[in-house]
Amino acid sequence: MTANALTVRGLRKSFGGRTVLSGFDLDVAPGEVVAVLGANGSGKSTALKCVVGLVRPDAGRAGVFGADLLDGSRAADRARTRVAMVFQQIHLVRRRTALDNVCAGALGRLPLRRSWAPAAFPRELREEAMACLDRVGLADRAHERVAALSGGQQQRVALARALCQRAEVLLADEPVSALDPSAAENVMTVMTDLARTESIAVAAVLHQPELARRHADRLVGLRGGRIVFAGPSADVSQEQVSSLYAVDEEVPA
Repeated sequence: MTANALTVRGLRKSFGGRTVLSGFDLDVAPGEVVAVLGANGSGKSTALKCVVGLVRPDAGRAGVFGADLLDGSRAADRARTRVAMVFQQIHLVRRRTALDNVCAGALGRLPLRRSWAPAAFPRELREEAMACLDRVGLADRAHERVAALSGGQQQRVALARALCQRAEVLLADEPVSALDPSAAENVMTVMTDLARTESIAVAAVLHQPELARRHADRLVGLRGGRIVFAGPSADVSQEQVSSLYAVDEEVPA
């Protein structure tokens, strides 16, 4: 199991008596991109949030290179620093520069005296953050406020922040849903390139099956909280993907 960067077994979650996840399993290797597909309410986002600790699962386990993420221990807290997450609603400080936001990815490893404000960030960190921005093609926008950047550029800043965090696993919850097709393609290209070149394991919830096919190594399909298919992108049929979004027929009374 430890050969995988991310291992998830048997995640279960219910809200108010409604089962949202029922036995969710996932493996992602270093450098691999896995896309999780499914209709709204299928449990995709809940699965990622359970893994990173934003939602407490009812059962199941998750680990990074064998280190438990969910047992509530200090070791689990440390293990979660190895996981970064990006969202559809981009969580950046809009009044701060792109560079300051990327530096924030390193807060977990800085002493308090070097992390209380951007002015206290060490020179070495700023150099590392600048290199991360360069990796996502935004070194020339480093000193601009995030509010002045486009949605696609902001999402690339979020990816650079994950890189500066030195994350080994990246969870992306609908990272391109709010972007136009060109920007979405660009962000997915950057994310896939980071996975390959930095050996980051990426699990991405996507609403665009064809985009997922172009960029993901494997596809996982969720319906009603259960996995209905999982396999290499080239082996998953269009019929399988379409079945995720089919409306269940009502049985006549």
